[in-house]
Amino acid sequence: MTTTLTRSPFTEAWIRDLRAPIRTNADRARPAADVYRDGEDLVARLDLPGIDPAEDVTVEIEGRRLVVRGERKDQRGEDAEGRRISEVRFGDFRRVVALPKAVDGDAVRASYDAGVLTVTVTGVFAGTTPQRIEVTTAA
Repeated sequence: MTTTLTRSPFTEAWIRDLRAPIRTNADRARPAADVYRDGEDLVARLDLPGIDPAEDVTVEIEGRRLVVRGERKDQRGEDAEGRRISEVRFGDFRRVVALPKAVDGDAVRASYDAGVLTVTVTGVFAGTTPQRIEVTTAA
């Protein structure tokens, strides 16, 4: 006699969820970012669709850190009927970018266009050219 074991779709989803990395609220509250060097400047582009940058976003320099924080407010009506799928995260968010050296606020520019916040830190890489160190071997 042969017994065949089958898995239900529920079991498959449960096993998949067990293998997935554990995500905390801090992970979910970080907007997607593209941070890169442009000459001597640092440019950070953050996806923040559906917010009012004047009201809901703060850009700060804290020592050697660029800190972008704010809140995406839920403006949906509570009286929606039927099923709804929502993958949009609402609530507070925070993103921190380490800088190679401390800068003052005058070196930072921020603009918001089409749901993308672009923050430029001017001259933060000036004078930070890597220096190659010779590696010697024992004779």
